[in-house]
Amino acid sequence: MILQLIRILSDFGLVVLIWMVQLIIYPSFARYTTKNLLPWHRVYAKRLSAIVIPLMFTQLFAIAYQLYRSQEFYTYLSAVLVVLVWIATFTKFVPLHNNIAKDYNVQDSVKKLIQGNWIRTVLWTVLFLVSLWNMLGS
Repeated sequence: MILQLIRILSDFGLVVLIWMVQLIIYPSFARYTTKNLLPWHRVYAKRLSAIVIPLMFTQLFAIAYQLYRSQEFYTYLSAVLVVLVWIATFTKFVPLHNNIAKDYNVQDSVKKLIQGNWIRTVLWTVLFLVSLWNMLGS
């Protein structure tokens, strides 16, 4: 029961966070000049990382443990979804943030963040809904 609570809380935290990023934070980047975005982006990246990293690792470890304990459709689906989020994050979005931090192709990177982040928004939303469905069905 505690693991299920940890899982639903981390899933919920990430789904709320990703929707705020998608609808508020990334679109606001497009309103900054490159000169003004660069210092804010440094602050933003540090602050958001302090929230996102613990949530992502909590979610990952909870799902891994659930998968270890019970190999069923729910745990396999959860594992696939979280792996897809991690792949998207580290192959697409971390490099875009690195571009912004290095003042390289900033406006294009912001545009790609705004447009491309829908994949993580959808994946984390589905992951939360699957987790909620599983919790309510238990």
